[in-house]
Amino acid sequence: MPEPVSQSTETISDIVFRQLKQDIIAGALPPGSKIKLEQAKEHYSISVSSLREILSRLTTENLVIAEGQRGFEVSPASRQELMELADLRIVLETHAMGLAFASGDLEWEGRIVEAYHKLAAAERRLLAGDVSRTVDWVRYDWEFHHSIVSACNSATLMANLSSVFDRFLRYHMLAESFRGKAVVDDHKLLFELALAKDTEGARNIIRKHVESGVEHVLKSNKIR
Repeated sequence: MPEPVSQSTETISDIVFRQLKQDIIAGALPPGSKIKLEQAKEHYSISVSSLREILSRLTTENLVIAEGQRGFEVSPASRQELMELADLRIVLETHAMGLAFASGDLEWEGRIVEAYHKLAAAERRLLAGDVSRTVDWVRYDWEFHHSIVSACNSATLMANLSSVFDRFLRYHMLAESFRGKAVVDDHKLLFELALAKDTEGARNIIRKHVESGVEHVLKSNKIR
């Protein structure tokens, strides 16, 4: 997911864009649902013209579909797209890892340690049954993966990975369940391999991590 942005630099459109995007990823706006402009205008407290611009921005991220004169709807979810996103995430993230491990410095290591500390704390609470921490986990999961590839020195690569990660995450939110100890173990091992700059080991964990995520989503029977 996108990194937090300083409130002082955000416009109203930026804030609503972020809220709408989060609502789509979290499943509050379900796949295939119509986005009724008048209702959305009231809910997000923004003008219809600004709302149209925001929805048009979301079409470029493949989270919304423009239907011409019929308005907008949330992009549908499908098994095929899930598989395609998984493949693309593996390609982008493993490539970014190789670049990051080659140039990562002490500050990079510090970012990984900080991000993993937050993620591990959220996961301990989830494993203990505190489902209220799910929102924290979603944010910290991205921050952890982001920290590992943050030294890749490619803004274009990071932007594309962020977009794919968001769309892939939407499928996990649709599954409506936490993957449990297996995902926690993956993150712990990935943390250790990243600090050791073990490129091949980390790449193997990412492949396993993403493929296991696909299996989890499909087993939920939420995707056709």
